[in-house]
Amino acid sequence: QVQLVESGGGLVQAGGSLRLSCAASGRIFSGNYIGWFRQAPGKEREFVADIRWSGARPSHADSVKGRFAIYKDIAENTVHLQMDSLKPEDTADYYCAARVRVGDYIASAGAYDYWGQGTQVTVSS
Repeated sequence: QVQLVESGGGLVQAGGSLRLSCAASGRIFSGNYIGWFRQAPGKEREFVADIRWSGARPSHADSVKGRFAIYKDIAENTVHLQMDSLKPEDTADYYCAARVRVGDYIASAGAYDYWGQGTQVTVSS
């Protein structure tokens, strides 16, 4: 079992910044993935970024590359998503997820095993 708790969402103006946090506990190991996804009203959940629990190999969706950065604070055992230059189209519920299964990996919601409760991000124009 893995427990995930997100925090850091809120309301921000376009061009602003927010930092989301995902605190993970339980049976999670260095090679497992932590991912961030988002879901806007009426849309499917989409991949934003992922990273190994060790903090290695961060990866970002093209839509956020250069604006968002995923990283792990090893001392806090927390994965953060730093979001800069936010746009109204970034408005969504953001979810942290953990993948602990082995096998081929494709960065998609179906590849993940555990999910947090979500945190809302609203970017006003």
